[in-house]
Amino acid sequence: MFSIKFNLWFLSSILISLLVIIPILTVSFSFFEETSRYFEILKDTFLFEYIFNSLSLLIGVLILTFILGVGSAYTVSFFIFPGVNFFKWALILSFAIPPYIYAYSLFAFFDNYGTAFTILINLFGEGEYNQHIPKFDGMFGLILSISFSLFAYVYILARSSFLYQSQNLIELGKNLGFSKLKSFYSIILPAARPAIVAGLSLVAMETLAEFGAVDFFSVNTLTTGIYNAWITFDDLAFANRISFFLLLFIFILFITENISRKKAKYHLDSRGNFKKKEKIKLSGYKSFFAFLFCFLLFFLSFLFPLGQMLYWTIKFPENFFDINVINLFLNTLYLVSLSSFVLILFALISNYGNRVSKNKTLNVLSTLSISGYAIPGVILAVAFISFIAWFDNTIIKSLGLLSIKKVFIGSILGLVIVYFIRFYSLAFNGIKSGYEKINLSVDESAYLLGYSKTRTFLNIHIPYLRNSLLFVVILVSLEIVRELPITLVLRPFNFETFATTAYISASEDMLEAAAVPSLFLILIAAFFITISSKYILKHGNE
Repeated sequence: MFSIKFNLWFLSSILISLLVIIPILTVSFSFFEETSRYFEILKDTFLFEYIFNSLSLLIGVLILTFILGVGSAYTVSFFIFPGVNFFKWALILSFAIPPYIYAYSLFAFFDNYGTAFTILINLFGEGEYNQHIPKFDGMFGLILSISFSLFAYVYILARSSFLYQSQNLIELGKNLGFSKLKSFYSIILPAARPAIVAGLSLVAMETLAEFGAVDFFSVNTLTTGIYNAWITFDDLAFANRISFFLLLFIFILFITENISRKKAKYHLDSRGNFKKKEKIKLSGYKSFFAFLFCFLLFFLSFLFPLGQMLYWTIKFPENFFDINVINLFLNTLYLVSLSSFVLILFALISNYGNRVSKNKTLNVLSTLSISGYAIPGVILAVAFISFIAWFDNTIIKSLGLLSIKKVFIGSILGLVIVYFIRFYSLAFNGIKSGYEKINLSVDESAYLLGYSKTRTFLNIHIPYLRNSLLFVVILVSLEIVRELPITLVLRPFNFETFATTAYISASEDMLEAAAVPSLFLILIAAFFITISSKYILKHGNE
């Protein structure tokens, strides 16, 4: 009986890991399929533009998010100034603004006769202001939109690293005669490199995965190429081929970075010598500039897009009644609840299976399975459709069974499955971090008391993991509320969320109508972020 239960846990974990790996395998094998003439046309025309724009966008966003994220993390971690405790968590609220909503706000505010024009008219009267108002569109607007939405990845991880840096490092710089600036880029910054690189890696994945803002600014990237190949030209094989190039590009980034820091060391060899940092209290103009920097960043990343959406909602109240807010909220809540339950259930099973089996093959599969978060949503959607189409044509029809395409494609079931693959790493790692705090001796004691593995899992582990589970629910909910490409491609007919409704309105040049769903999306996301901030910044009151 013992071995049967053991095998069931092991088998369940294997199957879960394989399920999440399927999209990567689908994209890889689809690379060799025949494509339509669209591939030849694109290869001779726009393919280089897709690659060049993707690289330009990535480089621009990485540079700006590095400056904003590291600069703000350093400011709130090493200095005391008015408002610092507020900015520690307030800067995270930029997560509540998806890049596509920021793009709508940025374009509308600075557009001809837009919000900036209206403000100038009200302040100074009639005038030819449009020629003096800067325009933020195209690649530049896209870089700004994505950077202000994503810099918090770098901020959170860099700040976490700065908090654990010893006063010994700072004193080392002083003893060497370094200025504060030289100590920063010669000692403090290199010591935080792993955390900063991890944040930039997340930014890189999200940037390459972005679809809404890229489509809005009409910038041709590999992501839009994937979407156009499938939707416009009905060439699923070529969509997978572009997806393969994008995946390859993402993996090359990770491998290059890992090799570059293979022999580097980022810790002090001495033990027991950790000295808590002594924060510097700023005064005068230094205090003012520190406050100004953080406030401007908070304003530009959160208050500006929130204010633009609120302004449109108040100015055009009829748009509020043109959409069914309650229905959109219930649809969003339904997806969040169902997906969170599925993710937590399978992530718990997989983590416990790893714990009790201690199998190297399973550990490797688990590591590969959490790479789903690195795959852009549009790639996952296309890979899922490709796999279901192949499985239906090859397996189901050969057995003489009814087609399963309608069961998985354009259904809630298919949507939840792809959400599961996309966000599995969040659930798996969140629960794994909780499991690492449970000593194996707890399990052994339970077995000695006559507890089975299942009873140990249900009665001991799950109650102990409740805080980790809550945090996972919050993170997953935040991601699903903001998710656009997967929902847009796989949702059932007439099933809309706040994200898809905002996108559809904006794509039809009705930006004012996009304000109401965008505003609700921001408020819901901000609610989840406010709750989760006590976990993210649990060491913030050091």
